[in-house]
Amino acid sequence: MNITNIHDFGAVNDDATNNAIFIQKAIDQCARFGGGKVIIPAGKSYLSGPFELKSNIELHLEHGAVLKAYPDESVYTKSAFRKNQGEGTIWIGGENLNQISITGGGTLDGNGIFFMGEELHDSYELKPFDTIDPRPHILTLVSCKNVKIHGVTVSNAAYWALHFIGCYDVAIENISLYNDLKVRNSDGIDLDHCQNVRIINCHIESGDDCICLKNRREYEELGPCRNIVISNCTLISTSCAIKIGSENMDVISHVTFNNCIITGSCRGIGIQNRDEGTVSDIIFSNIMVECKQFSEVWWGMAEPIYITAYPRASHDHKDAGWRLKPGAKTAGIGKVSNISFANIRCKSENGIFLGAASPDLLDNIRFNDVDLEVSKTTEYPGGYYDCRPCKDDDFIGEQTAGFYMVNASNVHISNTTVNWGTQKPDYYGNALYAENINPLVLENFNGTAAFEHLESIVEKGQTQLEKISN
Repeated sequence: MNITNIHDFGAVNDDATNNAIFIQKAIDQCARFGGGKVIIPAGKSYLSGPFELKSNIELHLEHGAVLKAYPDESVYTKSAFRKNQGEGTIWIGGENLNQISITGGGTLDGNGIFFMGEELHDSYELKPFDTIDPRPHILTLVSCKNVKIHGVTVSNAAYWALHFIGCYDVAIENISLYNDLKVRNSDGIDLDHCQNVRIINCHIESGDDCICLKNRREYEELGPCRNIVISNCTLISTSCAIKIGSENMDVISHVTFNNCIITGSCRGIGIQNRDEGTVSDIIFSNIMVECKQFSEVWWGMAEPIYITAYPRASHDHKDAGWRLKPGAKTAGIGKVSNISFANIRCKSENGIFLGAASPDLLDNIRFNDVDLEVSKTTEYPGGYYDCRPCKDDDFIGEQTAGFYMVNASNVHISNTTVNWGTQKPDYYGNALYAENINPLVLENFNGTAAFEHLESIVEKGQTQLEKISN
């Protein structure tokens, strides 16, 4: 194997030099000889601006090595989203590559706090910018095949940490990812139009979504996001630990999430469909979820499970932008169907929420062996549900129910319990609230209301309830 060391090409670990040119020379030299391993030396820290990977290259960070984003906004000029210049830039990039990997016992450090504004209670202000948001994504790979990320630590992203777009055959294993929980938009791993991906044995802490599946409009020609396996991960998020959406103009399907633990998160599991794409055939199993509220800077109201399909805000809203079709003033909305949850344990300040613009948009949602305990643990006000980003009301609801469901078809809940903790504010309510759910099948559903004067189950609108037992 051809092995090159960035130190041999002029890189210096002096906490001042932008080593991008030396790292790029090492990569290019290795690629010219058919590929090989580019070494970031053990125990040393190197600053670097943007550089690009090449096919058949393994970027290897030896034990204790640190590669840190260079603290100068002016060097980050390439948008992470093509012509959309308002959502970050590329630090480490690559496009149309084959056989690339990042390995070793070292760290990729996005130097995120440098790019932030004033520190607030549970977030940082975002700095204003003129044309391009300079905050760098740590890794952005577009249309790459046979990608491996193994063993490394990824930390302190200023925007998304690991962004894979239109990539095929991706293995992310045994990594630790530590973003600052106060940094907005600091997603952990984003799979965008990707297929045949495995995320296994990872620990992720993020100031936004830990793992997110989506189909962004800027890369619409790259096809669906499907055939994804996520297992054996521990997750902490100030937003949503496991998320599907909100950007989805294609198909997201055939995905499994298994053997994961979510703690200290604003929202646990979220399907947040806001565009014309569809979400189907998703399985969540053997997952423990613990949620708590944060300030309204962060989307979410401590919902352990959240499934929604609402149209996106109109074209003049700050959350619309590049997400609408070119020339469109309103968004379409796709269907969410064939979603199943099995052996899920939840402890949260809020209940499970299902909501859609019409009942046909959520179909065949199944819960089996779900245990939910609802108990207040923070001082933030509650009793409602967060629908952002959406065309209509950002927040809906007047109570916290164990299950709060509005507009869905074919919902089946079996072998499931709802309990209430000792801390119960007066807006805690029914075990189950169902409005326009047809049919709603309950089998061995055990749940009482938070207070004795309330009904356990409330049916409204066109709900048709079928109770098999209990």
